[in-house]
Amino acid sequence: MNRDNSLIPSEAVRLAALGSLWQGPKRYAELATEVRHFTGRIVGPSLELLGPSLEVLRLEGLIDAEPGSGQGASALMALTEAGRQELQRLMTASLRGPLGEINKLFVALKMRFIDALTPEERRLQADLLAEICEQELARLNDLRAHHAGEPGHLLDWLDHDIAQTESRLAWFRALRERL
Repeated sequence: MNRDNSLIPSEAVRLAALGSLWQGPKRYAELATEVRHFTGRIVGPSLELLGPSLEVLRLEGLIDAEPGSGQGASALMALTEAGRQELQRLMTASLRGPLGEINKLFVALKMRFIDALTPEERRLQADLLAEICEQELARLNDLRAHHAGEPGHLLDWLDHDIAQTESRLAWFRALRERL
């Protein structure tokens, strides 16, 4: 985690694994496949996501095999109390910068596991994500104003990007009201 309490790319794998086990115990091999599938479908193959293996999470005491569930890939893995605390820390951390690929993965993970948080923490996360959209809109609008009148298709692209960001902002504001 960064000093400003924002997530770093390698924590996406931790969040995906811990959140998945928060939903219920899974076989080691099933958990590994699920984490790879989810992260890969959001951002594609990424060297930034080469985070700790599931075995490291086990060594840290965040996940553990349920007694009598087998060994290796067939072991039934569950979240420990320390794992629940780490999930809480990751879920309530902020994001840094605009919604690039890695931040989109973090947003997807936060939405997937948002029910792991208290109602107030859920609302705070919706506020945080709306604020990120507002900052991104300010940045995009500034860029558009700076390049107004230039030939080419940059302004069309920026208008498209601004519309998407405005839509995302409206969605997070509506989510906040539903929470």
